Amino acid sequence: MDPLFDFTGKVALVTGGSRGLGYQMVRAFAERGADVIIASRKLENCEAVAAECRALGRRALALSAHVGRWDACDRLIEEAYAAFGHVDILVNNAGMSPAMPSHEVTEKLFDAVVNLNFKGPFRLASQIARRMFDGEGGCIINVSSSGSLMPLPNTVPYGSSKAALNAMSKSLAWEYAPKVRVNTLSPGAFRTDIVQAWPDKGQGPIAIPRGHAAEPEDIVTAALFLASPASINVTGSLVRCDGGQH
Repeated sequence: MDPLFDFTGKVALVTGGSRGLGYQMVRAFAERGADVIIASRKLENCEAVAAECRALGRRALALSAHVGRWDACDRLIEEAYAAFGHVDILVNNAGMSPAMPSHEVTEKLFDAVVNLNFKGPFRLASQIARRMFDGEGGCIINVSSSGSLMPLPNTVPYGSSKAALNAMSKSLAWEYAPKVRVNTLSPGAFRTDIVQAWPDKGQGPIAIPRGHAAEPEDIVTAALFLASPASINVTGSLVRCDGGQH
């Protein structure tokens, strides 16, 4: 195995890790030697992914957590460290992006989007960054969106909360340097289950240089780069994985 991408002995915690891009990242880390913690709201889905990773010879822990709530974030952290003793890679991947005209957004929906996309990731990143800093170091990947970088009508709370995530990554990269690297990974259009809401179900061409939406596994190389020693001099950065969308 290429030593730059050998995660043997590392522990990776991925929120929203039971499906979509999160699932692809969990598999990629496990296939390269990492033990994994899969967190999402539906425990049975996490358990299914954990079973796949154990079949690869890895330790895997499935945890149910609503990471938009700080008490759930704190419980997730305690359970992760109780099981493994350390977390070397945190991927804040859980998020939500309901679409509707801005004037129809309720306060409840606004709070739900911001809590899951920004408030929870802040809690997880800040608390785990401190533990990483006090220990052997580590890296944090905050999964944002191309919607944080471009005008995005009908999903303003989503794009705005992801833009806050971008800013958070830069600040935390300074605050917990040099032992902790913090970066943002910004996907564009991917053929995850979200495409069921698209008129063409993600099959048609789109106006980007690549010409079409990406497959979920196309996120893997960018995530591995940011989590590995290959990106040792990369922190506080935003890495786009969007087919050249902007």
